[in-house]
Amino acid sequence: MKILLTGSSGFLGTALTQRLEGPYNLHHLTNDLKDHKKVEQEVLAVNPDLIIHLAARTEVQESFVEQVEFSQINYVGTVNLIESAMKLPHLKNFLFSSTMETYGWQPISDEVRDHSVPETFISFNENTPTNPNCPYAVAKVGCENYLKYVHRSFNFPFVAIRQTNTYGRESNDYFVTEQIITQMLKNKDEIFLGYGEPYRNFMYVSDMIDMWCAVIEQHEKCTGKIFTVGPDKAIKIKDYAKMIGDKLGWQGKIHWDSKPPRPGEIYWLCSDNKLITSLTGWQPKVTLSEGLDKTIETWKKKV
Repeated sequence: MKILLTGSSGFLGTALTQRLEGPYNLHHLTNDLKDHKKVEQEVLAVNPDLIIHLAARTEVQESFVEQVEFSQINYVGTVNLIESAMKLPHLKNFLFSSTMETYGWQPISDEVRDHSVPETFISFNENTPTNPNCPYAVAKVGCENYLKYVHRSFNFPFVAIRQTNTYGRESNDYFVTEQIITQMLKNKDEIFLGYGEPYRNFMYVSDMIDMWCAVIEQHEKCTGKIFTVGPDKAIKIKDYAKMIGDKLGWQGKIHWDSKPPRPGEIYWLCSDNKLITSLTGWQPKVTLSEGLDKTIETWKKKV
């Protein structure tokens, strides 16, 4: 099977490339997604059976100040790719990387912020309404809606996966897990972080790649569906930082709220994986503790 992959040089793209290069005839999109003509020419020349679309700007905080760039790359670029793919005579599926950020604001988020938290937290699933609350998520919801439109109107095959926070990076410490680890490794006395109250769930990179491989192998039964992927185990960022600090034996001081606040901060994001597990058999295997141990060891060698 011939696969066209976008975002090959990114975090997940690099990891997925390593898994797909042997079993599949893998091609990497080289043209700028914003250039519709060149993207169309490349897509038609490759003539893939599957397209896996990972390419995107994903730094949520930056999307508030680079709104146009995020919209052009994440939405317009995706539309360019979809419209090009619609001209393929034998495309079997279009797999799209969406995000849990599409859920955005939900009533429980305000309850968490106001500390009137219910005894049992809810996790989001495929039936939870989307309320995107940042330019990054607005663009992703737009892409999902475009895919639903072409699926309904032209029988275009697609699968969308609302990924949760993935960690285990080896070379980028912008995101929260790697940022906390590297700051603690570099500074024994104090570090500076943003909000500590929000809850997030996290998935280790090998689990996320296993999930993608499961969908690729069983893409026919997944067609037309949008998935959440869990794991249903959210943790407060303050508790997450303490967990990492305990593993490192770090006893310094954390200066919270030391970064610009995110407009309309989302205090609760958590998702389950029941639907995708029922269809494919995939489920996360690596515990948060195990994944952090692996990530910490990686960064100890680098810092």
